[in-house]
Amino acid sequence: MRSDDWHLTEDPDDFLARAGEFLRSRPALHTMPLTVIESLRTRGADAYGAEAPVFGRLERAGEVRATFYRKPPGLLSLTPLTPEHADTLAARLAGLGHELPGVSAEHSTATAFAEAWQRHTGATSTPRAYRIRLYRLGTLTPPKPLPEGRGRVAGEQDLEHIMRWCREFATAVGEAVSIDAGSWAGTRFADKRYTFWETPDGTPVSMAGMTPMVAGQIRVDPVYTPARLRGRGYAGAVTVEVSRAALAEGAREVVLFADASNPTSNTLYQRIGYLPVTEFAVYDFSHAAPEAG
Repeated sequence: MRSDDWHLTEDPDDFLARAGEFLRSRPALHTMPLTVIESLRTRGADAYGAEAPVFGRLERAGEVRATFYRKPPGLLSLTPLTPEHADTLAARLAGLGHELPGVSAEHSTATAFAEAWQRHTGATSTPRAYRIRLYRLGTLTPPKPLPEGRGRVAGEQDLEHIMRWCREFATAVGEAVSIDAGSWAGTRFADKRYTFWETPDGTPVSMAGMTPMVAGQIRVDPVYTPARLRGRGYAGAVTVEVSRAALAEGAREVVLFADASNPTSNTLYQRIGYLPVTEFAVYDFSHAAPEAG
């Protein structure tokens, strides 16, 4: 293999030893690979499922220029790539016989890879209508006035409530995931710390989670308010609570994702101090069924 090439591995420790400095160089933009790969590394085979994840790095002149990871059966996740590098990766993965359900990346990268995958495999690529915008916290600015109530860090006694709201959140954003007592530990929601916003009588009305800190960054995820309780300022209040907690832990970067088509959430996050970074897109891949002989 040439030194200037895509290098693949199933070992997250080996991958981070070689690509960790690159990922840590832009912790906000690389929030997903940083947090997901750290979770896979620390949880080991228990987090893998039936098939091992695969990680890759692109090297040019001895420097890492881009990375990807995929935890089957999930999507391929990429850091920003040029169209040329997207094409070489698509050719490499197709040549190795990888079957991909889709790709998630910064918008132009996702589009370039989807086009390259179609060229090399004949797969049809379909963009999802749901696009997400990445935000990074600037100066935290709590809304005034805050709704009545207070923030409370959730405990073990709140797990059923958290799982129910995570199920509702996943359904709302189109995530196909099973969330119950048996599957909870294997979901992306399990390793987060949650905070409720409660009314003065102690009733939870909104929830926000935060990832463990990796490379000085913490991601606020998810933020959820049941539909019947929206429009009362609860989401803004609980997001401020979690953002303040992230800063208190020493996070240099606090980030979150929002549905790019939702003006309410985008306006809210910008009002409390979050600044847009970039937009991500997802493409689903499919092959035509073979004709009967």
